[in-house]
Amino acid sequence: MTDPLHSHFFAHLFRMKLINRWPLMRNVNTENVAEHSHQVAMVAHMLAVVGQQLFGRDIDPERIAALALYHDASEVITGDLPTPVKYFNPQIAVEYKKIEAIAEHRLLALLPKELQHIYQNFLLSTAYSEEEKLLVKAADHLCAYVKTIEEISAGNHEFTIAKRRLEKILVTYPQPEVKYFLDTFTASFALSLDEISQDEPL
Repeated sequence: MTDPLHSHFFAHLFRMKLINRWPLMRNVNTENVAEHSHQVAMVAHMLAVVGQQLFGRDIDPERIAALALYHDASEVITGDLPTPVKYFNPQIAVEYKKIEAIAEHRLLALLPKELQHIYQNFLLSTAYSEEEKLLVKAADHLCAYVKTIEEISAGNHEFTIAKRRLEKILVTYPQPEVKYFLDTFTASFALSLDEISQDEPL
């Protein structure tokens, strides 16, 4: 039982930086879950802003950003299971979802009881609406796509097939803000610092 005066919640969360993503692939630049979550939160927030401001959708960008920030928090308990393993077959995917749910509740239980009713809205995937899940997942896929662009641009062709797979996934999203983000922001990730620092777009 956790002492209410001494919660291990943030001690766990700060270990997200120790969990590397893409563990089965050779990386030019290693990516950890903490930086990934930060990037997904920024992208998800932008998707929600674009959806709200340009397409008239009823979305709360601040809530979406918070959900995205915590979307992989349970991995401080489960670790990051590589996608080819996680989705190797439907049974593994279903069982892993059960493990994730247990980890989410375990993480929530580390908080003082008087705060748990607030944080359950961010830590438990069951608290997300279907629209929120889809938007956070879209941001997750966009960040993974950006990672493939960066790795390939650095000469690492290990990510070529992953890039093609993600392109096929991203075009299936019905939300116009996903296409807007792809068209507006992703091409720059293939450029050098000098190129993106120029005053005029290329």
